[in-house]
Amino acid sequence: MKVLITGGAGYLGGALTDILLNSKHDVRVYDALMYEDDYLKNVPFVLGDIRNTKHLKEQLKWADAVVWLAALVGDGACALNLDVSTQINQETVKWLADNYDGRIIFMSTCSVYGARDGELTEDSPTGPLSVYGITKLASEGFLQRENAITFRLGTLFGLGDHYARIRLDLVVNTLTARAVTDRKLKVFGGEQYRPLLHVRDAAQAIADNLETKHTGIFNLHSENVKILDLAKKVQKQVPGTKMETVDMKFEDLRNYRVSSDKAKKTFGFKPKYTTVDGITEVRDLIADKRIKDLNNPRYTNEGHLTMFSTHKLVDQNGNIKK
Repeated sequence: MKVLITGGAGYLGGALTDILLNSKHDVRVYDALMYEDDYLKNVPFVLGDIRNTKHLKEQLKWADAVVWLAALVGDGACALNLDVSTQINQETVKWLADNYDGRIIFMSTCSVYGARDGELTEDSPTGPLSVYGITKLASEGFLQRENAITFRLGTLFGLGDHYARIRLDLVVNTLTARAVTDRKLKVFGGEQYRPLLHVRDAAQAIADNLETKHTGIFNLHSENVKILDLAKKVQKQVPGTKMETVDMKFEDLRNYRVSSDKAKKTFGFKPKYTTVDGITEVRDLIADKRIKDLNNPRYTNEGHLTMFSTHKLVDQNGNIKK
């Protein structure tokens, strides 16, 4: 199968390309390199912005399936520019649904649920609290009648591969980095739940469904963990870390637990990696001095986009214009 991965140079894309390079599939990456200066993997690569539909359409003609990873990801990153966030996260997906007949695997987010009690299934009410969640929920609707499978991902963590940048704005990775560098953690409230998923488990679910006939929406997570309990796990894996709890609400109001039973029953989804696996990966990466500057904004989506314009466009030849 010919597989086009939009956003394939990113955090999740790095893990996915590693898996697919060891498969029978013919893979091509389409990416604007918003967070990278170059693409070094031995994978066919096309420099392009998904908003340049003329350029993208030529790549879609080649593909039997498209994995749609390209997006502005995260509440903070999307809040920087509402118009650009809507263009990238929502309008491009509508265009895709109207112009592509092949297999589509789309990444949504469990953030579409907002703050809700109980264990949430795909039939539970939604109530996104951010532009990120709103645009992802709208995009899910565009794909309902297509040959598409949508994954509502829990918060990712861990190492994807050795090429793509690690994200240090994801709760497991963030807490681990703070523990290793400062030996201190400050937890606000801590009773809020997050569904978590290792980045490589997410990539494996994508690879496993390229040729299936499954369609519709599926939650994907491995563990529902309270932030306070997660901090305690980090503390255990990074000895000497002191923790302070602050009895106040953090600005992030999301609080939700999800069920992934539908994915387990439908296509045998079985996460391999635990939060402890992710904590130790990030701990060892930082302890071994493999990241020169942990405060570099490139490791957080919002920080990087605050420094560099989100208005990157690509001309018809695939060259980025700033």
